[in-house]
Amino acid sequence: MDNMQMEPSYDPRVHAYRSDLADKGLKDLIKAERYAEGAVRQVCAGVADIRNAADANAGRTSQALRGENVRVFDEANGWAWGQLETDGYVGYFPAACLSDELITPTHEVAALSTFIYPEPNIKTPSVEPVSFGSKLAVNGEEGDFLQIAGGGYVYASHLRPITRRGGNVLSEIEKFTGIPYLWGGRSAFGLDCSALVQLACIAAGIPAPRDSDMQEAYLGDPLDHMDPSRLQAGDLIYWKGHTGMMLDASSLIHVNGYHMMTVIEPLDEAISRIAYLYAKPTSFRRLL
Repeated sequence: MDNMQMEPSYDPRVHAYRSDLADKGLKDLIKAERYAEGAVRQVCAGVADIRNAADANAGRTSQALRGENVRVFDEANGWAWGQLETDGYVGYFPAACLSDELITPTHEVAALSTFIYPEPNIKTPSVEPVSFGSKLAVNGEEGDFLQIAGGGYVYASHLRPITRRGGNVLSEIEKFTGIPYLWGGRSAFGLDCSALVQLACIAAGIPAPRDSDMQEAYLGDPLDHMDPSRLQAGDLIYWKGHTGMMLDASSLIHVNGYHMMTVIEPLDEAISRIAYLYAKPTSFRRLL
């Protein structure tokens, strides 16, 4: 058995390798039948599911948003196997959701969601909904709308320049209150616990991994205690397979399968309920 192939530090969620194919950048680290440099393509749909196999019925592991780039290493039967540049997530993308035309984004969606219209008029039938965090290139302005590259108009106040990232992560995450829970979801149309934290962090200019175990290892700084009474706004709480963020010293915001939506609730109530069904928190981390 090849030790290099089984090296646990090479997480297949964020390292592009299969037994038959791997990222050329991993050639000296992981054994595969062949290697590819890959070609960058861009998400051209509102939301593109990332799946764990080239099958529409395969499990959703994450999602990519309009305007994000994907490095594609292989494509067959309508599926592209690649790596999302935003957070390094690897999986199978519907090839129809990816474009060879790369547009340099200038703005991102700051509202929870918005619509692309064919004309600068809210009464015209919308072309497509787009989620918070989607990246668009603005090339003109008309009235209350911004014209975007590739065609269409978006209401101006729903966008912000990418250069204006770095806002308050607490106000960003609170926007999602009431958004439904969706396993593997990563958009304002439905998301899971770690995506909630990730999207809020990215909007505030804080790079964040995709999954809760990755965040627990790398996001923020670990606290050397397990005393909930010493937590403050912006602190992160981790359970095995779950996470949330403190909005203040006693309130937790998280999206979960119990409520099936993003909720704000007293931390002590959340800890008691989750401990009864699963376990107690595994760690606290300070983000701010």
